[in-house]
Amino acid sequence: MERILVFKIFCSALLIVLPTTWAKDNLFSPSKLEKFVDELPDMPKIQSFEVVNGVYKSKPLKIGMYKKQWKFHRDLPPTPVYAYGASKRNATIPGPTIEAIRGIDAFVKWQNHLPSNHILPWDPTIPTAIPRANKGIPTVVHLHGSIGEPESDGHAQSWFTRGFQEVGPTWTKKEYHYYNLQHPGNLWYHDHAMGLTRVNLLAGLTGAYIIRDREVEAPLRLPSGDEFDRTLMVFDRSFRTNGSIYMSFTGNNPSIHPQWQPEYFGDAIIVNGKAWPRLTVRRRKYRFRIINASNARFFRFFFSNGLKFIHVAADSAYLEKPVITDEILLAPSEIADVVVDFSNSKSDSAILGNQAAYPYPTGDPVNEANDKVMKFIIKKKPEHDTWRVPKTLVKYPHADLSCASKTRYIAMYEYTTSDDEPTHLYINGKSYDEPVTETPKVGTSEIWNVINLTDDNHPLHIHLGLFKVIDQTELVKEEEFTACMMKLNDAIKCKIDQYARGKKIEVPAHEKGWKNVYKMTPGSVTMILVRFAYIHSNESYPFDATAQPGFVYHCHILDHEDNVMMRPLKLIK
Repeated sequence: MERILVFKIFCSALLIVLPTTWAKDNLFSPSKLEKFVDELPDMPKIQSFEVVNGVYKSKPLKIGMYKKQWKFHRDLPPTPVYAYGASKRNATIPGPTIEAIRGIDAFVKWQNHLPSNHILPWDPTIPTAIPRANKGIPTVVHLHGSIGEPESDGHAQSWFTRGFQEVGPTWTKKEYHYYNLQHPGNLWYHDHAMGLTRVNLLAGLTGAYIIRDREVEAPLRLPSGDEFDRTLMVFDRSFRTNGSIYMSFTGNNPSIHPQWQPEYFGDAIIVNGKAWPRLTVRRRKYRFRIINASNARFFRFFFSNGLKFIHVAADSAYLEKPVITDEILLAPSEIADVVVDFSNSKSDSAILGNQAAYPYPTGDPVNEANDKVMKFIIKKKPEHDTWRVPKTLVKYPHADLSCASKTRYIAMYEYTTSDDEPTHLYINGKSYDEPVTETPKVGTSEIWNVINLTDDNHPLHIHLGLFKVIDQTELVKEEEFTACMMKLNDAIKCKIDQYARGKKIEVPAHEKGWKNVYKMTPGSVTMILVRFAYIHSNESYPFDATAQPGFVYHCHILDHEDNVMMRPLKLIK
């Protein structure tokens, strides 16, 4: 009854704002925005440590979420956004890059300073964090790629509103504790509130987080320092003529879900808060930590002048050896850590392009707006380059299937109307609220066979756990197997072994390391070995991984995650 009342109040509010706010889209044509006119920003850095008498010590941080105006392009009016920052004045899109030292704890007080009403439409008919007073914007911060305690994981139901006036059912603490005991690498933080992740990220709540380990990384002699080691956070947005972010107010099935749509795609490609920026580089090696922070867009990056990518890490972990490629397919939330050697360029400029269909893999081809990402202007003068890419990077344990304590089958479903319009998506045919079924033991590894029964490629993200992709196999007689699964929802009873016999899909060499996200190809079974322990040592977790509220795993297409391709993950002893 209470949820129905909240929904009626919400719908009444929509009727009031509709004529002035949402009745007309007034979209800003991307063709009116000249590309490569804004310099690529370097996001401000905040260190979670300080040096006292030559020793690293924790330095507690306070990072707020603020509503402010942001200039995405020289010729676009200021845009209302939500931004992370140490203050409203210093808040940025994306937020500040948090720099941590491995082994030095970080303590962050995430503070919600957002107003009562959201700048974007949201849909209360999908499982959503809704404050009792129907005031305030629920937020909670997830550190993506973190190996840490459940209480600080940013659980979807651990949300809180401005000044902690209201909190979610699993909220426990104001200050998050990040142990930073895992291997060095790239993480990123973003909102994770139940049913609001897609709109809160679209509004701007993202930022990078780097764990550094000088002992491991200094001998590699990879490009370093602010000039030569850059984070590139890439996402897409559409805008109205008044500069505001455009998100459709009407769902694809408005009689079922008034606002929810299966995917969001924007016309403008944003890098570090600027649409199609430019960066002047010298003729030497640069390191780029590329994070796909889009809601649903995949990118297939390439250089217009043929420059290559030298992969040194994927997601949060270094590779054992560098891998050279001509292009990078990056799903939402994946991270490609690459070195680019501009001394090899035969031209004085290079455009970082994109050629991934949307939705991926069978959607629309790219157009003149979204087929370009940014431009590199390359100085003519040759330089002596002191950076290098070693033949060997960092060795971690290989995937040993014999050590797996359990084998699971994880099935991905999409449900549609008779007109084939999506209504919702489930993992294992279960809603998020149904009892937990994945209960791995702390310190063990498991084999997960992920069965994608949909037409979309789903980037699967597992909180806490790291995994290696063993193989991908196409299903034969897919319709027959899917019909059985829709009826029985049991891979064993549906005789998965008789259907997982199709063509093998090659796992790219640069994605054979330890990952926390991977692309689940449609109509296929992806075997992964998931490890619920550190990969760089045999040390036990210093926290209780079995504590409440536990963890989750989900598709990282945010529109899917919100409705509700996400399941609880509860570790046991």
